[in-house]
Amino acid sequence: MVACKSTYKKISLFTFTFIAILFFQNAKAQTDSNVTRPCIAVLAPLYLDSAFNNFDYKLGNLNIPQYFLPGLEFYNGVMMCIDSLRKEGIDLDVWIFDTKKKNQSADSLANQIASLNCSLIIASFTNTTEQRIFSDLSLSKNIPLVSATYPNDAYVNANPFFIMINSTLKTHIEAIYKYVQHDYPIGKIMYVRQSGTLENKIQSMFADMTKKTYPLQYNKVTMPDDFTADQLLPLLDSNKQNVIICGSVSEIFGTTLIKALNEAPPSYTIVAVGMPTWDGLKSVYNTTNKKLNIIYSTPYNYSRSDSTLEALRTEYKTKFNGRPSDMLFKGFETMYCFSKLLLKYHNDLLNNLSDTSFHISNAYEFRPVNNFSDSTSIPDYIENKKLYFINVSQGNIKSVN
Repeated sequence: MVACKSTYKKISLFTFTFIAILFFQNAKAQTDSNVTRPCIAVLAPLYLDSAFNNFDYKLGNLNIPQYFLPGLEFYNGVMMCIDSLRKEGIDLDVWIFDTKKKNQSADSLANQIASLNCSLIIASFTNTTEQRIFSDLSLSKNIPLVSATYPNDAYVNANPFFIMINSTLKTHIEAIYKYVQHDYPIGKIMYVRQSGTLENKIQSMFADMTKKTYPLQYNKVTMPDDFTADQLLPLLDSNKQNVIICGSVSEIFGTTLIKALNEAPPSYTIVAVGMPTWDGLKSVYNTTNKKLNIIYSTPYNYSRSDSTLEALRTEYKTKFNGRPSDMLFKGFETMYCFSKLLLKYHNDLLNNLSDTSFHISNAYEFRPVNNFSDSTSIPDYIENKKLYFINVSQGNIKSVN
């Protein structure tokens, strides 16, 4: 049996009922005295206090606010995975914590988790403060911490216990450079950005790649935030393949760029290469230009043809009468993959991250990262370096590389 301790409560029809959560609590209390299970702590931004006054649901018949949904879907994915593990006869002691609980600091939550002596922490962080505090906890207690969704390495230094699934911006930029270099060596390459401190950093990282590999020949263009097709299209070449690299993670700027390129005449062949923030961007799938291909990088590939994911979609629709978001798959896959690795390798999980036996949809490639020195033997963290490039044309996925 998989026991689950949770502070979660019912939130409309999109969650498990509060009665089910109480069942998990009671089951744990009745059986734990004589049974030792691997302990896993799961952290998710559930915002329970915003939805409940004690045990009374206070949002009425209103739709769930958007900021609830990512954490809620991640939680649902974890819980669906727990159900699957239970059917396999697997024993785990899973504790689920709301990182957005009112009157609770991240430090106090870290102290609670430290007292559990867990073997694994799985987290969906939302800010660098949470990440720093729980990274410090993982290092001090030698607990592997899997950051499932947050693509940031701030305040993570010399911590070989920190495992990052959602790849950093630097990893994306390096991969985009190599992808364009390999797949589009001929043509007119243009790097388009807006003004901004982060955009300066992105351009610097992109330019640094010329020191590491064969240099790309490209033109740099800085556009105003509200530029139009009339300002961009004259810079393209109707006689060549135009490769436009977006040098900004701003979704608004990305949308403006895609809309402008969508207006290009039929004589222009265009490839727009976007940042990871283009994953899920509506404008990516709303183009009508037959000569416009949109490409973006992502560490997650949730294919419609994957049988496990399709089974999850069917189960989700039966339970919640809706379609799951990628956060549900992230919660399920992270919980499944790393709990299985924990059970197989126990205290040697970190040395066996290359084991692909329990991958579901994504082929993680975990590598140690040393941001400041290649000479030290202690990595700053372990990062998933496997990225997929999604090629979209007229709203349809053409390929995944």
